Amino acid sequence: MRRIFVLVIGAAVAVTLAWFLAGLPGTVQIELAGYSISFVTPLAVLALALVVFLLVALLKVLGWLWRTPTRMRFWRRRRQRAGGDDAVTRTLVAIAAGDGGHAHKEAARARKLLGDTPQTLLLAAEAGRLANRDEEASAIYKQLAGRDDAALLGLRGLFRQAMTREAWDEAAAIAARAERVHPGGAWLRDERAQLAVRTGNWPQALRLADSRAPRDAFATAAANAESNAEEALRMARRAWKDSPRFVPAALAFARRLRQTGREARAVHAIRDAWTANPHPELAAFVLDPISDPHTRAREASVIVSGNYDHPESRLLMARMALDTGELRDARHHLELARQAGMNQKRLFLLLAEIEQQEHGDTEEGRAALRDALRLAAMADPDPSWRCEACGTEHTQWHAACPACHTPGRVTWGVRPMALLAG
Repeated sequence: MRRIFVLVIGAAVAVTLAWFLAGLPGTVQIELAGYSISFVTPLAVLALALVVFLLVALLKVLGWLWRTPTRMRFWRRRRQRAGGDDAVTRTLVAIAAGDGGHAHKEAARARKLLGDTPQTLLLAAEAGRLANRDEEASAIYKQLAGRDDAALLGLRGLFRQAMTREAWDEAAAIAARAERVHPGGAWLRDERAQLAVRTGNWPQALRLADSRAPRDAFATAAANAESNAEEALRMARRAWKDSPRFVPAALAFARRLRQTGREARAVHAIRDAWTANPHPELAAFVLDPISDPHTRAREASVIVSGNYDHPESRLLMARMALDTGELRDARHHLELARQAGMNQKRLFLLLAEIEQQEHGDTEEGRAALRDALRLAAMADPDPSWRCEACGTEHTQWHAACPACHTPGRVTWGVRPMALLAG
């Protein structure tokens, strides 16, 4: 209905205008180069309108022709952008699939179509790294690092390469530069903490540690590495107070007390640590400097007094009794350790020593020795320091596993039987 109404109104206006033009009086005369042309006024108006229309059309055609090169450039850029976007997508897919060769090819195509933008440079560097073109990737990362708008992207890639090569000084320099470019970044904090672990910079690892990090291990290692005796003592005391069951922290604290001449306080700390978590190295710290067996036995009884019934305490007292010739007491302590659940190889090897010392080279003694050694062969393995991440055994505790570099996973215990069978 509306369209019909509009058509009717338009027709009425057109008829009115035509009637108005047809009614215009007079003529229009044009003289040009000796020629004279006369038009009635309505025809002259129509001719003038036609000329204006033709001029406008001509100007539009000329403008279209003038803008043709610009439109062609825009069209080409749009095609390049579409092709570049497709190449970027294919590069991402190839990187996700681990296809380094295809990713490298598509990244090069994206750079050709889109130019060296931060996005194409980063994709080209990652594709180069995946394709084992480390030098090429390094050059692109350096190019990124030189840009004001994407310096962190390049520095992060260079840092990762330096860490892979174990170029610690270079990695530290890159990390410092990245900190200036993007201060306080969470990624950088984690990477600097990892670098501190790999280089054994335990004070820095402790400063950068978050709530998930093994702070007790870092604090203990930092105390062990500190050259200033009093500062080391303060750090070790703090580590032990924060983790009273952590044997390496207790040993670090006691060791620093001994170095500053506070032997009685060191023994007291070891006794407290034994009460919280008995461990052979705690007893060794106190007893190893003592040569007299009876003095060692007295010191051992002081150490275990707070946790006397623990199997580790019974095993220690059995060793002390054997060293002082108290074979009956030694056998008694071993029996109590077995009743408390200890079934480890070291217990039966100690029993073999008791049998050998008690019976000597007699038929009875040889039979008892064979029985003890048989039990030792079938017993549970002895505990040791072992990395829970990779399973590597170590002769001593480390803040980070030397084999896999995982921090805080070297613990004291018995290797699971499944691992032993494997």
